[in-house]
Amino acid sequence: MPFIGNQPALSYTSFAKQDFTTSATTSYTLDNPVANANELALFINFVRQEPTTAYSASGTTLTLTSATSSSDDMYCVYLGKAVQTVNPPNASVGTSQLADNGVTTAKITDANITSAKLANETGQLRFIASTDTSTTMATQNVFYKTIWNEQLIDNFNEFSPTDYRFTASEAGTYLFYCSCSFRLNSDQDIGFVAFYKNGSASSNTDVYKHIMGSNAAEGYFTVAYKVALAVNDYIEIYSKWTSIGTNRGFNSGAGTGEAIWTGYKIL
Repeated sequence: MPFIGNQPALSYTSFAKQDFTTSATTSYTLDNPVANANELALFINFVRQEPTTAYSASGTTLTLTSATSSSDDMYCVYLGKAVQTVNPPNASVGTSQLADNGVTTAKITDANITSAKLANETGQLRFIASTDTSTTMATQNVFYKTIWNEQLIDNFNEFSPTDYRFTASEAGTYLFYCSCSFRLNSDQDIGFVAFYKNGSASSNTDVYKHIMGSNAAEGYFTVAYKVALAVNDYIEIYSKWTSIGTNRGFNSGAGTGEAIWTGYKIL
């Protein structure tokens, strides 16, 4: 139907309510004036009272036919007073009420955009670590925990550049890659790398790799490790060397950028 004036905004309506502190009386004061008792729904001890029979009302005066006691619970709902707002009530809007493409990235924080993007990937990048310090292994056939003191990326605060370990904050299946560099002092030296879970080499994987190298040469290789982790399970990398011939030694991670360790959570 046509009308003159501004288009009214959509509004959401609820009725005003008043709680009373009861006592041994029949007279109470209303927060809002009314014309008569029919503009109120009065409840005593959660039972609705009959207007004009159980109570009368005029202006801000409410009069009961029987006195209440201090232990009674009494409240009224103003049927003639509607509270309106152009904002929908909390938790009343669902995804079906939102138009397609109706929410832009300007309305979403950067942190939530990043989390949503990560959640839609086939694998969540958890961290990337490197080292600028070589791990010296003085004795052959002994595993030493390798140094990873450069925290390049840590999306979920799970990697420690001081403990050189990844600690899972979520249960799931994880995939780790380690790209290593060994400095070998003999053409018969062999380098090994192992992923340790909770302080021990994983009994069902035994992920050891080796590289043969010439005298004083550097060897490079990459290892991968898939494992199921519970919350607070941790992963570390250990390495060792052994010699077929003359007893020699070597260092691993012999330079910045030559050793990279990264981890993903498989979705």
